[in-house]
Amino acid sequence: MSLLDLSDIYHARRRIAGQVTRTPLIPALSLCDAHTEVRLKLETTQPTGAFKLRGAVNAVARLSDEQLARGVVCASTGNHGRALVWAARQRGARATVCMSSLVPANKVEAIRRLGADVRIQGRSQDEAQQLVDELVERDGMTPIPPFDHPDVIAGQGTIGLEILEDWPEVDTLIVGLSGGGLLSGIALAAKTIKPSVRVIGVCQARGAAMAASLDAGVPVEVEELETLADSLGGGIGLDNRYTFAHVQALMDDRVLLDEIEIARAMRHLYLHEQLVAEGASALGAALLLEPARRRALDGRLGRNIAIIVSGRNVDMQTFSAVVEQRHPVWQTTPG
Repeated sequence: MSLLDLSDIYHARRRIAGQVTRTPLIPALSLCDAHTEVRLKLETTQPTGAFKLRGAVNAVARLSDEQLARGVVCASTGNHGRALVWAARQRGARATVCMSSLVPANKVEAIRRLGADVRIQGRSQDEAQQLVDELVERDGMTPIPPFDHPDVIAGQGTIGLEILEDWPEVDTLIVGLSGGGLLSGIALAAKTIKPSVRVIGVCQARGAAMAASLDAGVPVEVEELETLADSLGGGIGLDNRYTFAHVQALMDDRVLLDEIEIARAMRHLYLHEQLVAEGASALGAALLLEPARRRALDGRLGRNIAIIVSGRNVDMQTFSAVVEQRHPVWQTTPG
């Protein structure tokens, strides 16, 4: 397996132009201090509410008419499924989205409203993927996986191009880490253009599949657990072909965050930056808000930090409970 290169990301940008928003990169004054400037890349402003639209549109744009006629299918924790259905509709194709029972109801219903055939199977992304494999084998559908696909990675990499163009002085990128598609694409773009840029991956401590795989040196299975960062749930695939190698090669540091840290960051972004951000989107802010986490990086954070705020598609009852400190995480964890 060879890594993608920067030309793949530039080609992706041409394909997705006009269908995907060039999202703003705004100062986050509540996270800045005398020594650090922090800006937020607001993928929450995409039409489907999350960065996943970039990869899905790029992947669907490369399909033949025959592949589109057979329909597209994916496993998803919510945001990729929503993006794929949106992208497929633009090409007149039908889409099937397979999800586990751990996916929040608001994300399931949002995908159904777009006209997708939604299938629920098991309690993990891996079990949902088993159904995808069956549909591909039985019905000849075209699979578009949520992260381990070169066109998906290239689409997500367009975020890196935009950040470097809008803020050439950036020296640190903080990116959510799950299957690795987002980090792979952004890091490839950013480090090719500016090799000195540091990329820090942030993920939830509960069920962090990529982190466990990196520790093992090979992709491994982990138990999928409920978490406020639900869109980061699921495994990376034991037959992972692209993202594991990209993350190994391109990520400089990684930080695992506890549920209370995620909750504090969601609340902070709402109260101080007026942002509705799902748990996975708040992880970068969580890293900066926790003094012990910052100290652990021992000065490696840099002075000009961009955080990817990856999506807004949070269940609003859950979000309200977090912001108002009624969510169980506040009662079970001190602070």
